[in-house]
Amino acid sequence: MTDNQARLIEAALEHAVFDGMSDRAIAAGARDLAMSPDLARVYLPRGGADLAAAYHRRGDAALLAWLRGAAPPGRFRDRIAQAVMYRLSVSDRELARAGAIVLALPQNAGLGARLIWETADAIWTGLGDRSQDVNWYSKRATLSAVYGATALYWLGDESQDAGDTRAFLDRRIEGIMRFETIKGRVAALPGMAALTQAASGWIRPPGTGSSTDRGGMPSDLKADG
Repeated sequence: MTDNQARLIEAALEHAVFDGMSDRAIAAGARDLAMSPDLARVYLPRGGADLAAAYHRRGDAALLAWLRGAAPPGRFRDRIAQAVMYRLSVSDRELARAGAIVLALPQNAGLGARLIWETADAIWTGLGDRSQDVNWYSKRATLSAVYGATALYWLGDESQDAGDTRAFLDRRIEGIMRFETIKGRVAALPGMAALTQAASGWIRPPGTGSSTDRGGMPSDLKADG
């Protein structure tokens, strides 16, 4: 990201509170910087969707910096919950709501899904996940679903210190833990170990050079880098 692009995003976000994540907010931000509308379109070609994505990724960057500097202690499920709540806390609810409205549009559905996946990947990566098999995907897919539902709940939460959101998140995680217990029993069935080993031969995280990277995983759900 260039300095001018970063300045445009910051200026546009000042207007997004009133105009939403929109071309209008971007145009107003460009005027504040005496930047031509054509150059603004070069920096944010998808308009409000790109502005919403930039704001979302700024939150992910803050989350990663926090995890790398002071990863939360405790049980792994508690660490995940703390990471999710921290990620929500670094977002302005009005800007996040404006971004959610834009990303919910059909033409932006793929981008919205990718952004949630990126957040899940940031949490797992920041907490030290080093899995290299099907677990790499399953962990992120599961957390994506949890984070997406929790973020939507948080957008309408008016409880003190988002206490209701934390309770909602804990219930989602508890449901996953029960599922993992059942899954563990299934994995113990005769023949399941061989099946899992076979599957791990064609499912690999991005960057390992497998055929999955080229076509098995939808590109909009892959984490960058």
